[in-house]
Amino acid sequence: MEGSRGDGLRELFHFGRRGALNGGDVSILALVCVWWTMSAGQAVFSGWMEIADKAMHEEARRRTEEAIVEALVSEYAGTLYRVAYSVLRNAADAEDAVQEAFVRVLRHRDMLAEVRDQRVWLIRIVWNVVLDRKRRMKTRPETDDVAELARVLPATGLSAEERVAAAQHHAHVLACVEKLPTKERQVLMLSAFEELNSVEIAEVLGITESSVRSRLFRARNLMAGLLEHARRMG
Repeated sequence: MEGSRGDGLRELFHFGRRGALNGGDVSILALVCVWWTMSAGQAVFSGWMEIADKAMHEEARRRTEEAIVEALVSEYAGTLYRVAYSVLRNAADAEDAVQEAFVRVLRHRDMLAEVRDQRVWLIRIVWNVVLDRKRRMKTRPETDDVAELARVLPATGLSAEERVAAAQHHAHVLACVEKLPTKERQVLMLSAFEELNSVEIAEVLGITESSVRSRLFRARNLMAGLLEHARRMG
């Protein structure tokens, strides 16, 4: 760039000298001003082109990221609702939690390229959302609505009657799970209801895999006793 400017300036200098020697009224200073004006104009045009290209690139990237988020909503909204409902036990609160989770995803959409397992990543986000909500307050009463439980359970291969029966069993199991200590309850819910393995649970909860295994062991032993007691009482 500097070389081309130097060559152009030398050409204008010689042109000006010839004009002055031939009695012309073109001064070297005037030609230099013309040259710098042209160079500045080219620089401004080039700068605007770079800004326009960058803006187009950013817009294309934003649209791509938003399309990815829309695909995540389509694929995982049901899973996240099930997680949220299992903790909050209220349909409206669960829906709000899922919506908040996807708002967080959209806010941090620049991280999507770094996510190794989208399902686990999303479950971790909604899990943190529902725990925050659970800690703050219970805005609506919990419920064991069998119809709602039937709606959130996977329906693959089940008839309507089987889904209702599964929902009743689910409600019974959830009632027992609620009696577990917090740490054991969390790992059991993620393992039994979301079918996450110990590595995935560790990632969601931010603990070690060995901690997950020991908590699961205690949770299953406690659940066995609770279910046996419930069976005898029923």
